[in-house]
Amino acid sequence: MFCEQCEQTASGDGCHQFGACGKSPQVNAVQDLLVYCLRGLSAIALQAKAHGIDTHSVDVFTCESLFATMTNVNFNASRFDKYIKQAIVHREALKQQLQAVASVENWPAIAQYQPDFDESLVEQGEEVALKFISQVGEDAVDVFSLKLTVLYGIKGAASYTFHASEVGQEDEEVYHFVHRALNALNDPSLTLQDWVNLALEVGKSNLRSMELLDAGHTRTYGDPVPTSVPLNPIPGKAILVSGHDIRQLEAILKQTAGTDINVYTHGELLPAHGYPKLKQTYPHLYGHYGTAWQNQTKDFNKFPGAIVVTTNCLMPTHDDYHDKLFSIGPVGYPHLTYLPAEDNGIPDFTPVIEKARSLPGFTESAPPKSVKVGFAHNAVLSVADTIIDAVKQGKIRHFFLVGGCDGAKPGRSYYTEFVEKVPEDCIVLTLACGKFRFFDRDLGEIEGLPRLMDVGQCNDAYSAIQIALALANAFEMDVNEIPLSMVLSWYEQKAVAVLLTLLHLGIKDIRLGPTLPAFISPNVFKLLSEKYQLQPITTPDRDLAACLG
Repeated sequence: MFCEQCEQTASGDGCHQFGACGKSPQVNAVQDLLVYCLRGLSAIALQAKAHGIDTHSVDVFTCESLFATMTNVNFNASRFDKYIKQAIVHREALKQQLQAVASVENWPAIAQYQPDFDESLVEQGEEVALKFISQVGEDAVDVFSLKLTVLYGIKGAASYTFHASEVGQEDEEVYHFVHRALNALNDPSLTLQDWVNLALEVGKSNLRSMELLDAGHTRTYGDPVPTSVPLNPIPGKAILVSGHDIRQLEAILKQTAGTDINVYTHGELLPAHGYPKLKQTYPHLYGHYGTAWQNQTKDFNKFPGAIVVTTNCLMPTHDDYHDKLFSIGPVGYPHLTYLPAEDNGIPDFTPVIEKARSLPGFTESAPPKSVKVGFAHNAVLSVADTIIDAVKQGKIRHFFLVGGCDGAKPGRSYYTEFVEKVPEDCIVLTLACGKFRFFDRDLGEIEGLPRLMDVGQCNDAYSAIQIALALANAFEMDVNEIPLSMVLSWYEQKAVAVLLTLLHLGIKDIRLGPTLPAFISPNVFKLLSEKYQLQPITTPDRDLAACLG
């Protein structure tokens, strides 16, 4: 196998025997085969769009199935068999429609590829993966590096696009770009500069996807407001919902309304408590349990109720809690109970409810403890005058955005130490699961403003961007001139998409860690360093001194 799409790649340069995430070579191979088939499907989808043929079902399918190939989403090879068959069915159906309206017959070779479902899909996946890895030319290494950057970035962007579609927000231009990026992977004539340009276009398209998702969430559930979230469980039956999918969280809340079951969030669903309509409508959305995804083995084992995983990041499951764990959407693991969606995109969560009732739930109260969420762009910008005055008076010296992905590899204690050492006249904005390194710290206040503000999920990087752009506008400065430093951690492909968005916006001096992506070649990183001053983290003291210098 060959995989270097996440931060935890073996020895920092790729997984070749078995995935550090727990992914087997067999699953890796069928994922590669699915991506290959999607590239052929996209070639046809682009032609279909050009002839006015409706491709909506293909667009959504492409985003969902790309989502399934991301790190820690789906470990079930049989689910990928079904995705591959669906991709071929979609492709052939579009071909028939094209032939009817345009008499198209000369299809690209990749769009004629036919997997042999009677033979090993693993071997076929390994074969197409080798073709993708093989590169020729003077810039072969750097071109391949950028091709991977585009592929991984579009996976992350597709996941946000899929979530946006769930809450009724779609843009044909975004779907068109997903297909164009996948089809570009079929073009051997693209130059190094072409790939640089395409990577930045991924960032541009991802910004739109995050904007759509933000609009879907806020129009449906209201603009997030600062909200205290209990971290202490209370007696009663319980369901834990993990992942990122707020629509599916609401579906679980709706189906458990009027029962004796309390619903807790886990991982990146913590910010859901900040949406006022969600909280007001469902009082049994009680609190948050556990921390980041890499601690789920401990968290899931101890949780005395049923558990639903809605998106990444799923770790290989343990027998200790296997029977109380359910997956939905693109998520899967062998022998794990999967709840398929009905026509409205929502599963029947009755098995989850029955499991929760059969388990003891929490039997004792715990000492009160809470954290505050809900500092999205509207909440922060509603006090913009206070922030601007505090900056002008010297009471706020600097802003730090410290967030991104958490993970299990050593080196992530850097982010905890960094936040703890941030001077008292500075404010820390945070988002995504990287915040769990320090989310419960009390950093105090400046002029009534919390020094630690939780902006939201990883997709709420859109909120952080809007805050930065609004501050730049208020101070009549370029965004790179305001007193803001970004110190980011990355793990999987959503983070790649967000980083490309920041580069598309021309944001400079980003510090990235705990290690640099293995798929970024030295020459490509040199290019990014020279143009955007992208740099690896060093030590908290050195980086703080540089940011405040």
